Amino acid sequence: MASAGLEILGIILAVAGWLGSMVACCLPMWRVAAYVGQNIVITQVVWEGLWMSCVVQSTGQMHCQIYDSMLALSSDLQASRALVVIAVFVGVVAMALSVAGAKCTNCTSDPTNKPRIMLGAGAAFASTGLLLLIAVCWTAYTIVLDFHDPMLQDTQKREFGNSLYFGWGASCVLILGGAILSCSCNSRATKDAGSAGAQYSVVKSVAANGYCRRDYV
Repeated sequence: MASAGLEILGIILAVAGWLGSMVACCLPMWRVAAYVGQNIVITQVVWEGLWMSCVVQSTGQMHCQIYDSMLALSSDLQASRALVVIAVFVGVVAMALSVAGAKCTNCTSDPTNKPRIMLGAGAAFASTGLLLLIAVCWTAYTIVLDFHDPMLQDTQKREFGNSLYFGWGASCVLILGGAILSCSCNSRATKDAGSAGAQYSVVKSVAANGYCRRDYV
């Protein structure tokens, strides 16, 4: 029962983290315009995401435009795109493995392989979290460097957007869910090994007493 509870908890956390990574990937709020120095009057807010940039007017109107060229983007934005997309696909594979390795499913003919499948699912979820964490931290590091660059104008400086916070939270939840799934599969393997050893001891004691059982078909 303990291993089943850990499996359910790990899968819930990992799926929640994967959904958070999707939110971070889709929201165009990785970089937000920073108003510092003499720039006191705010007439519009600029949002920059992985796929598009949006301008929000003070009247509430918002205009979004998809990036025309991928090669024209900065290197950190291109790398973040690739890492987040890879993380999302690895998360899909991890969810499929977690379903196949769960105790309540019959996706495999050999039940003894389920702990190994669940271990692979936990490692895949943890890898998803690490990829997302690298992408978010890389973008945050670039924002900090540009913010403290005296050569840039105040209107060109950016601050952290909400997508970065979603990414940090989702990566931590993914890593935690993957670790819990790995621990659940280790506890299940230990339990199976103990039950197998108990069965072997019973058979050995029966053989020592001289009893023999024969089944007729």
